[in-house]
Amino acid sequence: MAQIHSFINNPYQENTYILYDDSGECAIIDPGMETAREQNAVVNFIRDNHLKSVLLLNTHCHIDHVLGNKFIFDQYGLKPKFHIGELSMLEAVISYAPSMGIRYEVSPIPDEYLPETGTIKFGNTDLQLIFAPGHSPAHLCFYDKEANLLVGGDVLFRGSIGRTDLPGGNFSQLIDNIEQKLFTLPDDCTVYPGHGPKTTIGYEKQTNPFLT
Repeated sequence: MAQIHSFINNPYQENTYILYDDSGECAIIDPGMETAREQNAVVNFIRDNHLKSVLLLNTHCHIDHVLGNKFIFDQYGLKPKFHIGELSMLEAVISYAPSMGIRYEVSPIPDEYLPETGTIKFGNTDLQLIFAPGHSPAHLCFYDKEANLLVGGDVLFRGSIGRTDLPGGNFSQLIDNIEQKLFTLPDDCTVYPGHGPKTTIGYEKQTNPFLT
């Protein structure tokens, strides 16, 4: 069964995740590393746990979730995978990064894109793709049914939801996707969001002020 480890990276306090299982393979999801210290923490964890990095996934392509794409490519030869609807978001980063005071090494472009539905596999782990735009135009979440965990990006947070005032954002679309796609998952499913602490589907159903 897959295990997950998180790192808090960059000025936006973004959660980078490493998902790994007993095969020794791992997926790196939303690498937000900006500094050498942040980069080293990820590399050291992978090395110290004798993991083989085989997959680089982006839930979406806002700057704080793709800052480390180029580093992961240089380190492990992995190009990112995300939905093609996020490509314009990725291409825009190079133009706005300087105004935010962030040094951005340009991400490679995927060799292949992820569909809206289906699964993506590594090691002994199957990740179900859940298409949940609203925060960004083609946002994907990754659900591991066996481990009952969701890497949710910036869709659902503990007590909050992703902001919808950025390009490609749509409040009603985001709410609909949470209610129709995420809230159908088991109540005890652990949600690992793009920012902040983990939560569960059941807790957010009961207490989230945007959704109750």
